[in-house]
Amino acid sequence: MRHRHFLKLFSAGTIALSVLAGPALANPVVVFDLGSGKILQHQDAFKRWYPASLSKLMTAYVTFRALAAGEVQLDSPIKVTKHSAAEPPSKMGFKPGSVMRLDNALKMMLVKSANDIAMAVGENVGGSQAAFAERMNAEATRLGMNGTHFVNPNGLYSPDQYTTARDLAVLVMAIRREFPQYAPWFSIEGLAVGKKAIPNYNLLIGRYPGADGMKTGFVCPSGFNMIGSATRNGRTLVAVVLGEKSAVTRAETAAKLLDQGFDMPAAGSATVATLAPYGDTVSPNDMHDEVCKKKKPQEQSEAPPVVAKDVPKSPYQEKLDHVPTLIAVGLGGATGPAPKAILDQGAEEYADVPIPSWRPDRPAPAGTGPKIAGSAAQGDQQAKVAN
Repeated sequence: MRHRHFLKLFSAGTIALSVLAGPALANPVVVFDLGSGKILQHQDAFKRWYPASLSKLMTAYVTFRALAAGEVQLDSPIKVTKHSAAEPPSKMGFKPGSVMRLDNALKMMLVKSANDIAMAVGENVGGSQAAFAERMNAEATRLGMNGTHFVNPNGLYSPDQYTTARDLAVLVMAIRREFPQYAPWFSIEGLAVGKKAIPNYNLLIGRYPGADGMKTGFVCPSGFNMIGSATRNGRTLVAVVLGEKSAVTRAETAAKLLDQGFDMPAAGSATVATLAPYGDTVSPNDMHDEVCKKKKPQEQSEAPPVVAKDVPKSPYQEKLDHVPTLIAVGLGGATGPAPKAILDQGAEEYADVPIPSWRPDRPAPAGTGPKIAGSAAQGDQQAKVAN
């Protein structure tokens, strides 16, 4: 893990961090107090970055807003479409046509970071990927996330899907303050799907004292991202860490920043809302070659790497020191009303069979040409892992 030193102490009471050595640009970092919104540390907070699966936090937020508006219920059906089922890993792998409750879908999306389920949630709650992305961007604009743009609900790589550490801090505050009833979902230790146990990719959960959230993300161009939160003595701190080199180092970095934050008084006046933009806010950083080039597949995964027995492990590679609490999820049980966006489409249910094409010796009638659903440009196959 790279070493950091204090560069400058602002009169506002926040600390700017600088990375000492190494060819890579400094990691974007923001550490803040959830209760007051005061920023304790920040570095490249407005640097444009690919969010990867941190995008799923906005997917959750849009869905929470839809729940509050009565557009959907926790037991509403979420159907897996052909499009969502085809999304690359991390995924649950349910077949097209499978149906689950919305609350179960959200838990799979947040804990397993399932790309297929995130897309299914977006398509069902929004009516389509494009319509849901519009809602994501509308919420980002309303919240003042001025350096953010979305094209899909799961975070799979697109050059047009980007955010900043500061904007993610804004989103976290909105989620935790507006929807405290869903806070336990972000600290689930693992899921039980039948006889299969799926651990949370967030290595702080169950290991770092007081850890209670929130999400991880990885695609090759972004590196390993994490938003880690913890509560001690009634004080909740959040660390946004972008562009680390592995699942372990991002957990170690987040833990170190949280430790520093808990040792730091909540002084100063700079907040997530009032921090003034600085630095390069336009050019995105691309870590693809640094993180994924010539790396083994297991080194391009959110799963902690396997180390030799005689090599000391990071505490974030160790197994939990207790039996994890698993939350059962799965298909079925969706007895609630269909999402309003689906009902508004007025579309009938059709059998999932190919549509016959017109004979080549006869022209197709007007208006029967193929309709191509828009999809965000994806990166190379190596980058198509958003965990």
